[in-house]
Amino acid sequence: MSQINIRPQKYEADVIIIGGGLAGITAAADLIERGAKVLLLDRDKPQRFGGLAKESFGGIMIVDTPEQRRLGIKDSAEIALQDWLRYAEFSKNDYWPEKWAEVYVNTSLETIYHWLKKRKVDFLPLPNWPERGLLQKGNSLPRWHIVWGTGHELVACVVRQIQACAHADHLSLKFEHAVSGLSTKAGEINGCFGIIENTAEPFEAVADLVIIATGGICGGDLAKVRENWPAERGKAPDRLLNGSHRYADGGMHDVVGQHGGKITHLDKQWHYAAGIPHPNPDRPHHGLSLLPPRSALWVNALGQRIGPRPLQGYTDTSYLVEEICKQPGQYSWQILNKKIALKELAVSGAEYMSAFKNKKKLRLIRNLIFGNHQLYNRLVKEAGDMLIANDLDSLVQKMNALEESHQVDCQTLKNEVSAFDAEIDKGAAGVTDEQLRRIVEVRKYKADRLRTCNLQKINDPKAGPLVAFREFILTRKSLGGIQTDLQCRVLDYQGEPIPGLFAVGEAAGFGGGGIHGKRSLEGTFLGGCILTGRAAARSIIQHT
Repeated sequence: MSQINIRPQKYEADVIIIGGGLAGITAAADLIERGAKVLLLDRDKPQRFGGLAKESFGGIMIVDTPEQRRLGIKDSAEIALQDWLRYAEFSKNDYWPEKWAEVYVNTSLETIYHWLKKRKVDFLPLPNWPERGLLQKGNSLPRWHIVWGTGHELVACVVRQIQACAHADHLSLKFEHAVSGLSTKAGEINGCFGIIENTAEPFEAVADLVIIATGGICGGDLAKVRENWPAERGKAPDRLLNGSHRYADGGMHDVVGQHGGKITHLDKQWHYAAGIPHPNPDRPHHGLSLLPPRSALWVNALGQRIGPRPLQGYTDTSYLVEEICKQPGQYSWQILNKKIALKELAVSGAEYMSAFKNKKKLRLIRNLIFGNHQLYNRLVKEAGDMLIANDLDSLVQKMNALEESHQVDCQTLKNEVSAFDAEIDKGAAGVTDEQLRRIVEVRKYKADRLRTCNLQKINDPKAGPLVAFREFILTRKSLGGIQTDLQCRVLDYQGEPIPGLFAVGEAAGFGGGGIHGKRSLEGTFLGGCILTGRAAARSIIQHT
């Protein structure tokens, strides 16, 4: 029987963008505004257009904004760069990552903030202050700006602007198109090819230039995460949760590498310490990232408080992950009560933060004053790794029934909670516990005071019931990737641009193959997508 040859579907454009996340959408927006014909190929379904950014909480690091100035926060590119370089701990060979960091802090106001404001994106009036640091000082000022409406609204605003553009018909969107390779002509990249997954038909696309915007390695293939696991964290946990995109599998990194592109720092990975299994998973190992309550007690699988430096959210995410990976079972428990949960608990993403996502101002205000009962009740109902009990004996019994590989010693946990609560009896001026001292300090900033309890005891009958979360390491972002220059041109191992090929967003390590270095100041992921997407578009427009 003769083989039937299926002719591939063929497309043509001035520029091909592979990947429909925020970086790819941003590049497309700027390109079509200048009249370029753009073909955007995305592997996912139309309803997921926007990628992981659409699911995010929507926090963006921006320097010296009107919101900061209204609060009397005197930020500057110089201060932000000092924070960035100190936290990144770049090596002497990180030339392009450091250059990209300089571009970010010097241009974020114009390139990111004003660009978004023109697209009707609004920010909450109080910038947040994550990643203050532990062993290494992080953000010295609040500069994490939350989009009103979360990442869902962020993507929607950019897409609406594209649809309203005079050249909107210059953008052709093709979904469920999985790119498997790049094509060349006369030594230059001139297109790509792959499979239309819903029909299994092949396709070919031809253009003058190609932009890679396919994300990192931290979601679609956890084997690749483990293969590149940071050496300082030891062995990767047996159980990892996926908090990244279903198709962030590093496939296009491999393709770019086959064409001589330099792939760097894949061992620089940004994961979260407080992941729980998603109650309604839509991908393998799907997880939710909790924003760890500052007033919770963080203990290991045996019930011992992790230390000697106590773990606490909003400090140094990389340090939290490293320390938990050293613990028995490489997972952890957070012990708190309902009062702490109502005031401090949050989920990193749009799905569970409904007051933010749906822009319900009155509900948000009620949540800040009376606690987020809606989130608490939903997690109680849906999250199997959230346990509730009226006393520590009952709580430990439930914890040990849930997790059989390691057992919490009840007396050990009682001792840890008693010591923590006894320290609170000393009052704000007398506490010596480092976690409590940090709480006293962070409550001096209004935005943190609204969401942080005032030295709340754990085993307080008036604040009950008691709550325990079993938490796993949750993968999130690749800090490394395809190396690029400041025009987003993909570089080879000799530092020369590969003709016709660009990379943006997480695929490019958010700039230069590793703009963050070792750690992120947070909010630099969404910001890095916009920064690099716009830089690639600007470079293409100027040179064509």
